[in-house]
Amino acid sequence: MNIKPIKTKKDYYAALKIIDELWEAKPNTPNGDMLDILTTLVEVYEQKHYPVPPPDPIEAIKFRIEQLGLKQSDLAEAMGGKNRVSEVLSGKRNLTATMMRELHKRFNIPAESLLA
Repeated sequence: MNIKPIKTKKDYYAALKIIDELWEAKPNTPNGDMLDILTTLVEVYEQKHYPVPPPDPIEAIKFRIEQLGLKQSDLAEAMGGKNRVSEVLSGKRNLTATMMRELHKRFNIPAESLLA
């Protein structure tokens, strides 16, 4: 099989079809190697042509507190009080740089998500 860069949608869909056919390939076999190469090429194409923007900062915070089983009040110390938490999460107040740093440090929320 001739492997080449994915440059067009036609190339992209052809690669997806082959990936589908090779999906059950065993690792460290010719088909398994082909699958690894094609998935890497597809991933690069998708990153270039279908970029996924970082989540909204407020949604990132809400998602993280849900993941950790926390309540909004658990963010109060990092954000300057319960009122500030409520104002930020309702969209009435913007995050400050200090809030972003604290949320990242205490709750491991990706800085890229908070800066978006």
